[in-house]
Amino acid sequence: MASKGRGAPASGEATIEQLKSEKVRWVQLFYTDVFGGFNQVDVPLGALEPEMFRTGVPKLDGSSVRGFREIFESDMLLVPDASTQATIPWNPDAGKTVRFICDVRLGGSKETYEHDPRGVARSVERVLADAGYDRSYWGPEVEFFVFDQVQLLPSYDGVRDAWAGAGYLIHSSESPWAPGNSHPTVRFKEGYHRTPPVDSLVGLRAEVCNILADDFHLTLDAHHHEVATASQSEINLRFDELVPMADHVQDLRYVLKNVAHRHGKIACLMPKPIYGDNGIGMHTNQSLWTKGENRFYDANDPYAEVSQLCRYYIGGLLEHARALCAITNPTTNSYRRLVPGYEAPVFIAWSKANRSANVRIPFYHKGRPAAKRVEYRTPDSAANIYLTEAALALAGLDGIRRKIEPPPPVDENIYRLTPAQRKQRQIRELPGSLGEALECLSSDREFLKPAFAPSLVDTYLEAKREEQLELNLRPHPYEFYRYLDV
Repeated sequence: MASKGRGAPASGEATIEQLKSEKVRWVQLFYTDVFGGFNQVDVPLGALEPEMFRTGVPKLDGSSVRGFREIFESDMLLVPDASTQATIPWNPDAGKTVRFICDVRLGGSKETYEHDPRGVARSVERVLADAGYDRSYWGPEVEFFVFDQVQLLPSYDGVRDAWAGAGYLIHSSESPWAPGNSHPTVRFKEGYHRTPPVDSLVGLRAEVCNILADDFHLTLDAHHHEVATASQSEINLRFDELVPMADHVQDLRYVLKNVAHRHGKIACLMPKPIYGDNGIGMHTNQSLWTKGENRFYDANDPYAEVSQLCRYYIGGLLEHARALCAITNPTTNSYRRLVPGYEAPVFIAWSKANRSANVRIPFYHKGRPAAKRVEYRTPDSAANIYLTEAALALAGLDGIRRKIEPPPPVDENIYRLTPAQRKQRQIRELPGSLGEALECLSSDREFLKPAFAPSLVDTYLEAKREEQLELNLRPHPYEFYRYLDV
C-alpha cells in the first residue's frame, strides 16, 4: 500500500525559491513540546536561508519551554520539514504566511533532541523498520467539543483564585441547560449523527475540513456530530504513517481552535468537561506492514481474520495498558472519562466489534486485508499524539518480541460482568486516576527504552505528578455539596 503522506520534501533551495515566487512574507516555524502543545515562532522570509532546512534555525530558547532544557544549556535549533508546508489563511493583512513543522535539535552539536516528541516518533519509525516493518499506518479519531463560552464564575468579593473557591459555567446553544434557549437542544447521549438544525456545528466543521484540505493538504474521511450534547463532534483524517499522522492531528487541533475562535466560540479538547454525558476520546487505529503486506491480516483466522503476529501485538498493548495510560490519558480530567456507562473503556480486554473492550478489531467487512487494523480505544484528545503513537507501537512490538499471548477475546458487555466473571476472564482495570497511572508507568517503563530517553520519562513523570498534587490540594465544588453539613 502506498503512503498517504505529503511526499519527499523539496530541497531548501527549491523551497525558498517557491516561497519567493509566491510572494510569501512570513514563515511560521511550529514545534511540539513534551506535553503536546503546539508552539511557533514567526520569521520574515528574508531571514530564512536554504541551508537552515538542513542545519536549523537558531530561534529556540529551550529553557523557556516546559520539559525541555535548563537555562545554562538552552540554545536549540528548529529544523523545518519542507514536506509539511501549509498556508495560514487568516490574518491576510500581515501578508502571505506559510508554516512548517520542525524537528528540534541541540545547539552546537546539531544532534536530535531526545525530549522532542516528533523526534521520539521518528525514532520509533526506525525501530519498526529495524524489526522488519517498513510501514505502519495510523488513524486517530479526534473528538472535541465546541462551546459558545466557558465562563469562570466570580467568587468571594470578585476574587478568582483557589483560595476563595471558583467554578465554571459552560454555555452552549445545543445544551438542555441553556437558559431561554430557542435552539433545538441535544439531550444527554442523544447527539450521535444528528442533522441540522439540532447539529449546530455542521458549517463550522466543514470550514475546518476545507482549510485542512485546501491549505494544509490533508485528506479527510468524515465529520459528524458525536454522542454528547453541547456540540460534541468528531473529524476523521485519512490514515497515514506514524510521524505524518501525528503532524496531521496537530494541524487539525490548530485549525479547529482558530476557526472556533474566529466564530467567537471555544474548541475544547478536555476529555470530560460535562458531568453526566460522554467524554471525548481519541481511538487510535494502527497496523504494521512489510513490502505491501498487512501483517495483521490472516484470512484463515476464524475469529476476526487477525494474524498470530497481530495477537502478540494486542498482547503487548494489554500487558502495558495501565502504564500506557500515563501517556495516552495524561490529565487528571482524563480519569473522569474512564468510568462505566459512557462508552469509554474501563477494562483491559480485546474483542472484535465490542466497544466495551479497550482493544477492538473493527469488523465491518470480511476478506479485506487493507482494512485490518487494531483500534486502541483508551486514549483521549488531550494526549501528545507523537508520544501516544510511539508508546503504542513500542508496547505492541514488545508483545511481538516476547510473544505475549492475550487472554481470550471477550464478546460480551464487560460493564455487566461481575468482578468474579471479570477475574475468570483475566480482565484487569485501567487506572482510576492520573496518580495511579503514573505509578504504573514508573514501574513498567522498560518497553519504552528503544525510543524514550530515561530523562524524558523522568521529566514527564515529575511534571504530571505535580499536576496531580495541585488537584489534590484544592477543594472540589462537589465536596461542598456532599460535606458542607457534616
